Amino acid sequence: MAFSYMPGFGNDFETETLPGSLPQGRNSPQRPAYGLYAEQLSGSPFTAPRGTNERSWLYRIRPSVKHTGRFKAANYPLWKSAPNVGDHELALGQYRWNPVPMPKEPTDFIAGVRSITTSGDVLGQTGMAAHVYVANRSMVDDHFFNADGELLVVPQVGALRFVTEMGVIELRPGEIAVLPRGLVFKVELIDAEVRGYVCENYGAKLTLPDRGPIGANCLANPRDFKTPCAWFEEKETPCRLTVKWCGNFHVTEIGHSPLDVVAWHGNYAPYKYDLATFSPVGALLFDHPDPSIFTVLTAPSGEEGTANIDFVIFPPRWLVAEDTFRPPWYHRNIMSEFMGLIHGQYDAKEEGFVPGGISLHNLMLAHGPDAPGFEKASRADLKPVKLDNTMAFMFETRYPQMLTRYGAELETRQDNYIDCWADLKKRFNGTPEGDWS
Repeated sequence: MAFSYMPGFGNDFETETLPGSLPQGRNSPQRPAYGLYAEQLSGSPFTAPRGTNERSWLYRIRPSVKHTGRFKAANYPLWKSAPNVGDHELALGQYRWNPVPMPKEPTDFIAGVRSITTSGDVLGQTGMAAHVYVANRSMVDDHFFNADGELLVVPQVGALRFVTEMGVIELRPGEIAVLPRGLVFKVELIDAEVRGYVCENYGAKLTLPDRGPIGANCLANPRDFKTPCAWFEEKETPCRLTVKWCGNFHVTEIGHSPLDVVAWHGNYAPYKYDLATFSPVGALLFDHPDPSIFTVLTAPSGEEGTANIDFVIFPPRWLVAEDTFRPPWYHRNIMSEFMGLIHGQYDAKEEGFVPGGISLHNLMLAHGPDAPGFEKASRADLKPVKLDNTMAFMFETRYPQMLTRYGAELETRQDNYIDCWADLKKRFNGTPEGDWS
């Protein structure tokens, strides 16, 4: 079945599956068409300024109060929330991992979430958590929503389908999806096994960064974001709904599918984005600009210019700068950086950082090109070179990212990662030329 999408970022959309199911000229008619219920889903306080006020009106077969019964506790021990401090004994350091192994037992998307880091405070709605997911089974009658934050999903292996109450998103490696806080969904697998990354944003929702002097175009253009058209199922079979709320999980049994929205309108909705449509900008003469020029989405904090989360990518691009060390420079940073690799090689770490892998460089911990990368870049013929067949990304936050016990004890952690800088030589010899022998 082909699913359709509406273009634009932050638009006020309207969509219906049955003719006349979407009221015109009002939000809450006395008797909506088709016997539907009118319900508002708010992603912001009622009194938020117009630019950040988010809500959608849903017209559904049953109101959401019929999609929950009595809850009981559920247990997902590998999905952690902040603050999660002191649950392991691994010392401070720069860390890197090979890919998380695929599960051997049947595992759906929610059960397959493994938290690597947490930061901030889920109760204070600040910070984030960085997860990986692995799965080999679809969610059939199981559904989920996250009251703690929105989910940014970055596939790395395998395609999957997010069947949400506001429409269907099919997602493949090279694309991302954002599922708003409170949105009900289930995940179906298109391929037999899937793996990827998830950023759980506790704070203000992700939005497009201001371009400043870049102007009206380039980076992520609004028209390339796709929001699904309405889709619903009328299924009268036993189903379950699991909720993540304040770091804990709760499940309720219901007798029907909660994915029953026949029509909706508003600006609070899921969307996807193809990373190949990102239009990078860079230095045309000399020097390596700050990596902020590769920001796709940002979640603001209370301090201007300091993000709760930046989602940054390192896509294919031309390198043309003269008399310049072209890879990312050595750096210590107030921000904390969780990196993943979707495919290809990362130019600052050509060995050891593999697709599906992870690296973590926390605030004020030094990082930069490994020794072979430094040698290669320092001696390269500076003709125009295209970095191709690569896609790395970064979840960056102003808060320290606290490693979970799962991440600390994961067998794929590279205990020798710190050695990638061991062969960096002292080049200083008191002369202007230095020692490049």
